[in-house]
Amino acid sequence: MTRPGFAPLVQGDTGPAVADVQERLATLGLTWAPDIPGVFGTGTRAALEAFQHRRGLRVDGVCGRQTWSALVEAGRQLGDRLLYRRSPMLRGDDVAELQQRLSALGFDAGRVDGIFGDRTSAALGEFQRNAGLPVDGIAGSSTVEELFRLGSRHTDPELVAAVRDREELRHAPRTLSGLRVSVGEEGGLDVATSALRRALVRRSALVTTHHHPDGSVLAAEANAVGADVFVGVRLDGAVSACGTSYYAGFRYQSPGGRRLAELVAAAVAGALGIADHGATGMSLPVLRETRMPAVICDVGPATVLVPAIVPFADAVVAAMAEWVSTPWD
Repeated sequence: MTRPGFAPLVQGDTGPAVADVQERLATLGLTWAPDIPGVFGTGTRAALEAFQHRRGLRVDGVCGRQTWSALVEAGRQLGDRLLYRRSPMLRGDDVAELQQRLSALGFDAGRVDGIFGDRTSAALGEFQRNAGLPVDGIAGSSTVEELFRLGSRHTDPELVAAVRDREELRHAPRTLSGLRVSVGEEGGLDVATSALRRALVRRSALVTTHHHPDGSVLAAEANAVGADVFVGVRLDGAVSACGTSYYAGFRYQSPGGRRLAELVAAAVAGALGIADHGATGMSLPVLRETRMPAVICDVGPATVLVPAIVPFADAVVAAMAEWVSTPWD
């Protein structure tokens, strides 16, 4: 969901759209004092940055499309609306809670990502069948009530999604040979993705490259080719460092993504002689929407990266080789 005539909101803006953002922030317990309603001042920026940090978004204090969508999603609670498989797919915290509750009860709703897709629909139908409810794939009042009733019997159960993720990692190939790798970038780093592609091909990996400023498009392309893993590269001109991110959100994190992110950050930092900013769980679209382990490597500045593009690519591939050989038992 986006506002009609959407344009990013920044500090200094005024009007009803700012007031809407402020109201949503307040509903989530984030105060924007000392600003007045409808005025985007320092208080609103600070509250917005706190929200972005909480939701695993890039923290810039700007209410762009991703932040606005996250604000809308955060206001959804399970039971507020009917949930079902549709196109475009429903998104929100209510969907994430549905996935969590289904997964905790042993029904595989897929990754807990707040997106109502095919796996969530199938799991919901299985739950309804087992609970003696009409099997319509719609999370209405009766289904939600039964989920709450049964869920109250379980204390901090392990999610089926986490178990499935580990099982898939256990049975994954232990070599880069034949591994289907998607390499992506948002723009301006063709030289890095090309070098990474060449280094992976030398190890007999099957590589596709993707170039688009929209992370959702990158994720869709990686999903379409059935990639086993996605590696994104992003230039960060503000620091002399390497930091990586992997999917984490809704009290769930990708175990494969986290391990790969940790290995890539350490390898690239060591190869380029820059600071290692480690791995951070985030909910950026390309991480959230890919159906495979995915990482984004933020590295900079260009004056360090470009002259060392071959060592950079070799370091990423070495990290990936170590990752595929990781014992997950």
